[in-house]
Amino acid sequence: MLIRTGIGYDSHKLDYGVALWLGGVRIEFDKGLVGHSDGDVLIHAIVDALLGAAGLGDIGTHFPSTNPTYKGVSSRIFLTTTCQKLKDSKWQVVNVDATIVAENPTLAPFIPEIRDLIAKDMNIRPSQVNIKATTNDGMGPIGNNQGMAAYAIATLGQRS
Repeated sequence: MLIRTGIGYDSHKLDYGVALWLGGVRIEFDKGLVGHSDGDVLIHAIVDALLGAAGLGDIGTHFPSTNPTYKGVSSRIFLTTTCQKLKDSKWQVVNVDATIVAENPTLAPFIPEIRDLIAKDMNIRPSQVNIKATTNDGMGPIGNNQGMAAYAIATLGQRS
């Protein structure tokens, strides 16, 4: 079996009057992530990791912010579309591991729901998805609640 690994990263500014979406889950908070789509940094990082592992480019190539089709859409569309591209290319997701970097809100209570929804959208078992959250210890823009970021790594397999 051929095994490949990819890494993804995304960050967005936080602002008032915007809904906060992480991993496809709406989280009540006084700010949300500003982006062309829903700004879901977690899904964006996962999509980039998946595309990178498969050698299929990056999220901006497949879902450019210049395309009005993606204005305000749920990033879950990016994830399900990417997983279909992987399937069409004969890749199987072995696992995804991701970390959200955010000072606030506390994300631990949402992680099981986020993990389960991402696994469902990817058509894999929840045990194949690991989601973590950490803070930036008050340092920099993320530590000052001006933004959030996410890192992801994905491992894919393909029978030769």
